[in-house]
Amino acid sequence: MKIDLNADLGESFGAYQIGSDEELLKVVSSANIACGFHAGDFQTIPHTIQTAKEMGVAIGAHPGFPDIQGFGRRRMDFSHKEIYNLVMYQLGAFKAFAQSNKTDIQHVKPHGALYNLANKDQEVAEAIAKAVYDFDPTLILFGLCNSFLVEAGQEIGLNTVQEAFADRTYTDEGLLMPRTEPNAMKHETDDIIKQVLMIVNDNIVISNTGKTVEMEADTICLHGDTPSALEHAKEIKAALDQQGIQISSFNKGR
Repeated sequence: MKIDLNADLGESFGAYQIGSDEELLKVVSSANIACGFHAGDFQTIPHTIQTAKEMGVAIGAHPGFPDIQGFGRRRMDFSHKEIYNLVMYQLGAFKAFAQSNKTDIQHVKPHGALYNLANKDQEVAEAIAKAVYDFDPTLILFGLCNSFLVEAGQEIGLNTVQEAFADRTYTDEGLLMPRTEPNAMKHETDDIIKQVLMIVNDNIVISNTGKTVEMEADTICLHGDTPSALEHAKEIKAALDQQGIQISSFNKGR
């Protein structure tokens, strides 16, 4: 059995260092690299792409709202045309750096508030999917399991990947608990590993109220900006290895 393990990386900018990217790239199979709107900059993006390439990790564009102060986690009210354009703008910059490093883009995964909005707002999902398709119809679109984003990608003709989260809690409807809630994140390694193994082996998660929610995922995300991200990544890999489950990106075949 194989599963893709992805992380949000390339989020440092200017004098601010965020995450342990080079160490995480030794563990994950796919990297979602910030495109400069919510995090990342013109130095960090090419460096992260080059490092991922050297380590054999597939790269993906991680476009978000233009919200450096809020790290892209605050909803911004844009028209659907504006959302289309802001995604297209970030994909263009990201592809330029990928081409200069002679590497291909595997996927696109929206970030933060843009991702959450696309999962439950059909028109936003369609705007993002159309931008990705118009930019490059061979790209894979990552979206939350059973979401409007996955549905929109499939309808327009993109290859889509359903995503679950190692370190986030879920509502009874299978959506991510809002970060404004105190229990939105999982912090204990044992809890994170338990959730990962349930997703991979049983295609379920347990919601914040104890309800069993179906969650058939092809990729699992671990946030790279948390203090214990590297420790969690190593423990997840060890747990998967113990069960004979291989961490592998989509461009290496399934």
